[in-house]
Amino acid sequence: MQLAKVIGSVVSTQKSHSLTGKKLLLVQLLNADGTHPEQERLREEVAVDSVGAGEGEIVLIARGASARWVFSEPNEAIDLAIVGIVDSLSQTPSV
Repeated sequence: MQLAKVIGSVVSTQKSHSLTGKKLLLVQLLNADGTHPEQERLREEVAVDSVGAGEGEIVLIARGASARWVFSEPNEAIDLAIVGIVDSLSQTPSV
């Protein structure tokens, strides 16, 4: 799993039937401390929401087969899924 921030939503009227009724959100990847990785700063990805996340929230995302298993059918056209909403982040300082 990875951390990401929800930065928007995606509307698609023509899509795979397996995505019908599913909420699509635009996310940016984050470092473990909640900051944007420099190389990923401008990279956005579309994720299917399984938890009711909203814009501005930090979320947990899963990729590939793990993302598909969150939904009822493991063969759905899903590569990235939001699987949790982060309440807080804490990290032990490195020595």
